[in-house]
Amino acid sequence: MKDQNQAATKIPEIRLARRSPEYWRVTFDHPPLNIFGPEMLPQVNEIITAIETDEQVKVVVFDSAVEGFFLIHLDFLANLDELAHLPPGPTGLHPWPEMLVRLSRAPVVSIALIRGRATGMGSELALACDMRFASREKAILSQFEVGAGLVPGGGPMARLSRLMGRGRALEVILSSDDVPGELAELYGYVNRSLPDADLDGFVGALATRIASFDKQTIMDTKRLVNVASLPPDIEIESGWNWSEINEYGFQRQNLKRGRFSCCHCRAAVKTTWHQPSNAA
Repeated sequence: MKDQNQAATKIPEIRLARRSPEYWRVTFDHPPLNIFGPEMLPQVNEIITAIETDEQVKVVVFDSAVEGFFLIHLDFLANLDELAHLPPGPTGLHPWPEMLVRLSRAPVVSIALIRGRATGMGSELALACDMRFASREKAILSQFEVGAGLVPGGGPMARLSRLMGRGRALEVILSSDDVPGELAELYGYVNRSLPDADLDGFVGALATRIASFDKQTIMDTKRLVNVASLPPDIEIESGWNWSEINEYGFQRQNLKRGRFSCCHCRAAVKTTWHQPSNAA
């Protein structure tokens, strides 16, 4: 009985495994959907702080232990009042976009290994990483928010426009549709899509190779690429400000009216939903 009670109250888990002092793995393990609950925010913050402050780590890979899901959107059925009114962090941004900005600027290389759905906040976290590699057969990325009457809040407008150009960024965001791994590679959403059987080996080999290089050289090179390519904070902040107005002001009305269009969590959210044309 004690074990059952512990299992029932287990908080969402984000595991940090140090494969070596130089190479870390961060694994999302919140079955059945890897949905992002507000209680996961401090866990993400703790991990990003560790990445920023550790003197030896050079590469961090983000992956998932949940079949079919990398990381998806915010849990709309949770109490979001606390999350909405969290004080800004040191950059002046809300803690979620701030953590993404910090991850992009961290003095380590971040890699998203995407197998399953990376949607909403999962897509935003993947976009904040330095590189993204996807399973050709199993990866699905999307920013579904517009279809639910929301504005994406974690910076995908700024990041996707730089990765794939204005037209394709608008197509991805405004369609609120699924982008499978092969199309994600074609559009520039991910670096590469690989056969699922090859994905782990490729990412592991790349991470190990980068981790063998001099940390100061990695830091200096990334810093220069950041100057040339990262959006300024104001672009991330603008998206979040609009998201706050929509997401926290209207989210429950949208759910009640059946405007929730996120097909991948239909098992958890009992409301009318729209089936994207590319859904598996």
